[in-house]
Amino acid sequence: MSKIILIGSPNSGKSLLFNRLTGLSHKVANFPGITVDVGSGELQGLPGKRLVDFPGTYSLQAISAEEEVAVGYFEDALTDPEVEQVLCLIDATRLEKSLYFTLQIIRDCERHGKPVIVLANMIDILDKHGLELDVEGLAKALHTTVLPISGRTGKGVDTLISLLAQPAAAEREPRKHLIDTADAILRGEAHALAHRYGPKGDILVRTQTRLDSFFLHSLTGGVSFFAIMYLLFQSIFTWSAPAMDAVETALAWTADRVVPMLGNTVVADFTADALFSGIGAFLVFVPQIFVLTFIIGLLEDSGYMARAALICHKPLRFFGLTGKSFIPLLSGTACAIPAIYAARAIDSPRKRLLTYMAIPLMPCSARLPVYTLLIAAFIPAQTSMGGLLGWQGLAMFGIYFFGMFCGLLITGIVSRAAEDHYTDLPFVLELPPYRMPGLIPILRNSVNRAKHFVTKAGKIIFTVTVVIWVLGYFPNYGADLGESWLGYLGHIVEPVFAPMGLDWRYGVAIFTSFAAREVFVGTLGTIFGIEGADENMIPLVEHIQASDLALGSGLALLVFFAIALQCVSTVAILAKESASRSLTMKMFVGYFLLAYVAAVLVYQVTGWVVG
Repeated sequence: MSKIILIGSPNSGKSLLFNRLTGLSHKVANFPGITVDVGSGELQGLPGKRLVDFPGTYSLQAISAEEEVAVGYFEDALTDPEVEQVLCLIDATRLEKSLYFTLQIIRDCERHGKPVIVLANMIDILDKHGLELDVEGLAKALHTTVLPISGRTGKGVDTLISLLAQPAAAEREPRKHLIDTADAILRGEAHALAHRYGPKGDILVRTQTRLDSFFLHSLTGGVSFFAIMYLLFQSIFTWSAPAMDAVETALAWTADRVVPMLGNTVVADFTADALFSGIGAFLVFVPQIFVLTFIIGLLEDSGYMARAALICHKPLRFFGLTGKSFIPLLSGTACAIPAIYAARAIDSPRKRLLTYMAIPLMPCSARLPVYTLLIAAFIPAQTSMGGLLGWQGLAMFGIYFFGMFCGLLITGIVSRAAEDHYTDLPFVLELPPYRMPGLIPILRNSVNRAKHFVTKAGKIIFTVTVVIWVLGYFPNYGADLGESWLGYLGHIVEPVFAPMGLDWRYGVAIFTSFAAREVFVGTLGTIFGIEGADENMIPLVEHIQASDLALGSGLALLVFFAIALQCVSTVAILAKESASRSLTMKMFVGYFLLAYVAAVLVYQVTGWVVG
């Protein structure tokens, strides 16, 4: 099967055109630890020809790890005998920037004898504003075919398919001198070509300037930023709730019909508690991942994401982060898993790793049941000012703020303790033009992210869930959790949690919460003999209060869960996305020790103050 390469700069509309040419018949390959995807799909109407969608890069002079992979992959493809054609996509509205990269592509293709077709995308935008691109003049200057096209409207796509159906011309008019031309000369030539053949007029620049004067204004920019971020947060935290409930309901419905059909008690218990509960523990996050990726895709395609990063860069820079870290950190308040995926937008590997370090400390929704239980058990429900101000509300706000503060504090300390200005990337941000997002490629990417989570992280999460089930079920077949292997383990480690004023029951609940933080509530309910404690906490709250557990122990647990990395899903995704199990284990152990020390200090200080 012959291959045709599609390459272009970021924000040039390449993904939209790829989807139109292939009809979503694509495959995506991912480089572990690198945020680079290579898509491929068979061209519609051209059986036997496969279009390969290369990662976007600004030039063939790579400055980041992602661009190094993209450029290296492109150079290898030029030596592939199956590659018969190269399609170089340029943004007709930003001709000079695109032409420099195009000249580099043409030069390298000449070296390997690969023909190039230049696709002038966004031609519909020029038509809308009455601007013209001198296509014929540009084609003569580049000594190659230049085809005006619109990935959004489909203009020029049929002509392109017809060109690709024909065999590549054996006799071309090559630019022999171009083979040895330096990049500096190409940059000057790109400027001259854009000035001579590009659209005349500044209407596009004035339109972007007018919108930027609103979105980047000190007042209106701040208000619009918080409004947009609020909508993003709502989409992750509440809009995905119906789909998450649907997943839980579907699993419960299936379990109710499958489990009774199993005669063997052990098999039935394993199917109900390990299989269906284990699957549900991570499938419930899939809607959040899909919604987050979709909303972020809309913001990126519209051009606003770059403005948001610019607004947030200055305050986050103090903590060693970048403006692009804001969306992942905000997403982490809903769930760390989609937040880690969102960190793919950060170009700097160093800043991305620092963002990874901060995300697990953001107060995610899985911590909410634990916070609710402990605050209800230890903080009085007294209110004032007509119910506007209460101790429990202040406690919830305080623990949320404490987690965020710890995350930023740690990244600030790490960034200053390991300064690396020579290998790290500077904060370079392109402000793309404002455009209407293309829904099809955004949906495609959202589905791929959700599928990646299920297929990659699901294996690890399910394995840990099964191990916890086995420890809690045997040797008494689930009759008494305290007499199970997990209970024995709790008694063994009880001295570890004694400095926090906790006995073996809370130690077991902490261990099981590694599968999912909210399991802490259900485990305590099981130990205390309360069914459905995760849905109705009142009986469990009363049992905890009746057990005379000290206030210091309750506050210690709050601090512990605010810091500890108690989530196998997060650990699994961190290991996959960072391509470093060593870093992930250091974070897991380091945050556990930090949480433990902080919890012990809180217990001891509270005991000293309260008496």
